[in-house]
Amino acid sequence: MSDKQPTSEQDLPEQELDSAQNDAQAENTADDDIETLKKKLAEAEKKAEENWDKAVRAVAEMENMKKRIQRDLENAHKYSLEKIAKELLTVIDSLELGILAANSDHPEVQKHKEGSELTKKQLESVFSKFNIEAIDPIGQPFDPEKHQAMSMQPTSEVEPNTVINVFQKGYTLNDRLIRPAMVVVSKADDSQKPDENTKIDEQA
Repeated sequence: MSDKQPTSEQDLPEQELDSAQNDAQAENTADDDIETLKKKLAEAEKKAEENWDKAVRAVAEMENMKKRIQRDLENAHKYSLEKIAKELLTVIDSLELGILAANSDHPEVQKHKEGSELTKKQLESVFSKFNIEAIDPIGQPFDPEKHQAMSMQPTSEVEPNTVINVFQKGYTLNDRLIRPAMVVVSKADDSQKPDENTKIDEQA
């Protein structure tokens, strides 16, 4: 008895042919599913990276905001007295002027002067406690950041651009300027320079 071997699809049993076709379709479907999954994975990775960048930026912004708020709170604490300090400066100015004006030897005047000096010392003690410092720059180089020049005066006794008189002291609060010192600044005394047209006879 001789067995015939199938030579073509027509010779395959119908059930085996259907099975082969199903296998091929399943393989194609699996390939499609893999490509789809790869695309979805790439999209998910891209989205995750975008979300990570957003999260990093959000954290950085929160840190910056936290620092700004902390700095603002520190400044508010350090400089909260600025307005009242400026008002108190007029009080100490008046006391100093009164002390300078009290030149009489009359007992009542001297008593008043002593009282003013005591009040002035008390105010200075309060200023010191709250880091309010006076700027009395006489003899120092002129500093436009802290001094306000009211006039310039020629002199040969000090270097040009030196503070030679203080009309009104300046003040700082925690190193922040709240009032510049009003000063007189020196300049070169041209009258002391030799006349360039004058010839000196070195052999005389």
